[in-house]
Amino acid sequence: MSSISRQNPPESLGLSAYPSPTSLPTLSLPDSPASSKPRRAYRFSTKCATVDNPEEKDQYGSSSVPIYQTATFKGLNGRFDYTRSGNPTRSHLQHHLAKIYSAQHAFTVSSGMAALDVITRLLKAGDEVIAGDDLYGGTNRLLTYLKEHNGVTVHHVDTTDPEFILPLVKHGKTAMVLLESPTNPLLKIADLELIANYVHRGAPDALVVVDNTMMSPYLQRPLEIGADIVYDSGTKYLSGHHDLMAGVITCNREDIGKQIGFIINAVGNALSPFDSFLLLRGIKTLAIRMDRQQRSAMAVASFLDRLGFKVHYPGLKNHPGKGIHDRLASGPGAVLSFVTGDVALSERIVGATRLWGISVSFGAVNSLISMPCVMSHASIDPAVRAARGLPEDLIRLCVGIEDPEDLIDDLENAIVEAGITLPSPLPSIAEPPSTPIRGEPWAPRLSLAAPLPLMDMEKRKPTHAHWFVSAPGKVILFGEHAVVHGVTAIGACVDLRCYALASHRDDGKVSLHLPDLNNWRHAWDIESLPWDAVTPTRVGEDHGPILDARLMDAIDTRALPDTVNLPQFLRAKAAVTAFLYIYMILRQDGKPKPSFNFVTRSTLPIGAGLGSSASYSACVASVNLIFARRTSLNEPVRRRLNSEAAISYVIKHDGRRAIPSEVAEEVNKWAFVAEKVMHGNPSGVDNTVSVHGGATAYKRAVNGAKGGMDGLHGFRSVKFLLTDSQVPRDTKKLVANVGLALKQNPNRGADILDSIQAISTEGFRALSDPEIPRETLLNGLSKLIKQNHAFLKELGASHISLEEICELTDEFGLCTKLTGAGGGGCAVTLIPDDFYDDSLKILVDKLTEAGYRPYLTTVGGSGLGVYPVVGDPSPEEREELKAAFVEEPRDNLAKWAEKQGGWLYV
Repeated sequence: MSSISRQNPPESLGLSAYPSPTSLPTLSLPDSPASSKPRRAYRFSTKCATVDNPEEKDQYGSSSVPIYQTATFKGLNGRFDYTRSGNPTRSHLQHHLAKIYSAQHAFTVSSGMAALDVITRLLKAGDEVIAGDDLYGGTNRLLTYLKEHNGVTVHHVDTTDPEFILPLVKHGKTAMVLLESPTNPLLKIADLELIANYVHRGAPDALVVVDNTMMSPYLQRPLEIGADIVYDSGTKYLSGHHDLMAGVITCNREDIGKQIGFIINAVGNALSPFDSFLLLRGIKTLAIRMDRQQRSAMAVASFLDRLGFKVHYPGLKNHPGKGIHDRLASGPGAVLSFVTGDVALSERIVGATRLWGISVSFGAVNSLISMPCVMSHASIDPAVRAARGLPEDLIRLCVGIEDPEDLIDDLENAIVEAGITLPSPLPSIAEPPSTPIRGEPWAPRLSLAAPLPLMDMEKRKPTHAHWFVSAPGKVILFGEHAVVHGVTAIGACVDLRCYALASHRDDGKVSLHLPDLNNWRHAWDIESLPWDAVTPTRVGEDHGPILDARLMDAIDTRALPDTVNLPQFLRAKAAVTAFLYIYMILRQDGKPKPSFNFVTRSTLPIGAGLGSSASYSACVASVNLIFARRTSLNEPVRRRLNSEAAISYVIKHDGRRAIPSEVAEEVNKWAFVAEKVMHGNPSGVDNTVSVHGGATAYKRAVNGAKGGMDGLHGFRSVKFLLTDSQVPRDTKKLVANVGLALKQNPNRGADILDSIQAISTEGFRALSDPEIPRETLLNGLSKLIKQNHAFLKELGASHISLEEICELTDEFGLCTKLTGAGGGGCAVTLIPDDFYDDSLKILVDKLTEAGYRPYLTTVGGSGLGVYPVVGDPSPEEREELKAAFVEEPRDNLAKWAEKQGGWLYV
């Protein structure tokens, strides 16, 4: 057993949820005046290769951990007495594993199945286990034994959809949820983070256990996203050579660590010293082996996909779980499977290979091929396999480090020998990996040095330009719920954004890709859209207050693909409808219909009440106005780009205030229409903040009183911690409940509304007054925030999760309130300028451990941003840029986008 204290990583919090992977010291150096620069945490491959435990130094300074091949140790007071209970070689290994798994505790046992056996000994009769329906055969075999002999109930479900899991999660009954992602052998993807959150909410005592063998800690570390226990067959990628058997168990909870340590010592299945030495040696090359294996696997998968086989591999763009996988993991791995449609054909292909070894297992440097239903999963009853959708003709490929051309050539020959006639010439396999390999970031080939005119103004023909656009989310600082009853609300933008990339197409189609909504995508043949239902608006003409019911019905019945009605894509339906509505309503008679691809990603938590739909609407409006050639947005862009080379700037604006307010208002009008499509009757404050930035005070016209919006001039940026409770809420129901509470107690309700109005008025004055000292401003805002939350709580708009967040931040002397509708959603915490970074890291750590997702950001700043990548890129270059945009890790998306070029902002 290895117990390691978590270190505070030196990286800044940025826009991502903390904590980062554990950083461990590897060397003790004396203090030196010359060593003032802080050391950054080692990257993963360095951690793998650097085996050092400061608590156990070898007496001879050996650079390789020695094998302590002894059963017993002499003496009464030494650290080790009996190898079953502890051994220096195994101790070094476990310390090293804890480091690369971001774990507090790591254990090694005799095999991967021995690891699962130890974990399941935490169960007792009467407990219920929820497990996937596509599992390693040995896992299924052990669960069946527990069900038949130990009184444990096991539910097998499709873990790709959390909705199948939720009804089975029972407080006091569900003891364990056992997950694989990707699964073995169908490579299905489970949203480990979302499932862990659901389980911990519904059954706090349940353990979320993840078999991470397919990914290894190099590509995925589930402890960082909510898992309680992670286990791994060390026989596979960690060893890499199939010359040992080993299992690894990791966790962060002290109580679980003690139980597992006790079980291993009692059972006596701890890993032997020699196998510990071999495993430690194999881990040193884990990163470099997996980089090579992933590249080859991508080439093999692309080859089979182009031949028309149905291929299961999360690196392919058509994999249904790719979006989720890309969010959770940093690579697609090196295992794939495919079906041929005929069992005998599959058998002939497997038998005809020469370079691919016919064997079970995976993860070694040599490539293997197998048919799971007659090998690794043969112990599962055929009827059960059929019920779970496991094809009998499935072939699994485990890619090693051989030359990919040799592997593909061997497969090609085997397929031909099996009786399949291949096309001539064969499809090209020259495709870059869908996930960039670590250390080799994608670099765009386009440059702003290319010809700059964005549009041929006489022919009105757009160049083949990519357009990046972005828009911020928002928080309601004061006035939630009361705004419905005529009280002023104050909304401000946050420095978390929706980013969109629009790329010209040459094929007469318009397409939409939503990676953050279960990777939904679709391409429409433009002429097949229901244009007969469109009453287009003329240039300069406003949309009007009412949506076009005829067009809305036509989109719903004739344009939306069936996929939007699938449970996993229901959240995408409103976004798809809004995009199509704006695209079609902006059509100009006699003008060509634009053909482009539109893909969006967000650093905002979606559905948390932070204006993710408003920022999306702003991006939809901007791009459609640009491609419909109905905006003057390109004019300030053209002027700036054409003059930039000639002007030597002495004032640095970083693109702020580069887009005139009249252009922003043009975009905002159509963003509001998109919001109406998505939400029915929005106030307009969300999209206004997303487009114009800064802050806005909004008052609804109620009972004859005058309403309107007023921008906060002189608004200063303030640092906030936004904490997503990850609890969904029904906004309409919450608003109705607050209205009912006010109606049932009108006198108290009137007092509350008056008090919230006073808070909003004072907040507006304070934020607008540049003469107030900053410390006075922040202290005053903190008190207003606390008071506002107390009134919202009294109105019944809060939630147990929001109250827990308030309590956690209160321990640090900070003030927090719900934002948006409440009832879950998000909380906002004002961070004073003098609040210590170390304290902030501790707070973020506590919030994360409690199951919430915190984001450090600022409130106030720029609104809509645009950046054109101009020139005449080839189709391949367009695809490269789009792939890079989609595949960039969410935590780094904002930095990646900023580096693309000179953004212009409202």
